[in-house]
Amino acid sequence: MAGKKKETAGTIKVKQIGSPIRRDGIQRLYLKSLGLGKINRVRELQDTPAVRGLITRLQHMVTVVE
Repeated sequence: MAGKKKETAGTIKVKQIGSPIRRDGIQRLYLKSLGLGKINRVRELQDTPAVRGLITRLQHMVTVVE
């Protein structure tokens, strides 16, 4: 079907809910590595331990979307 994107079990959607302003430089780099940088931006990423670790470190700025 055209226009529908099939979600696989190996991906998660991450949404940025906090601003990187007045945060440590390393947290800004973590956001960039997730492909985020602006509030309300959503990325679909592979569900790997590395991505889960970044989400844990940025739990005050990102959320996992269903």
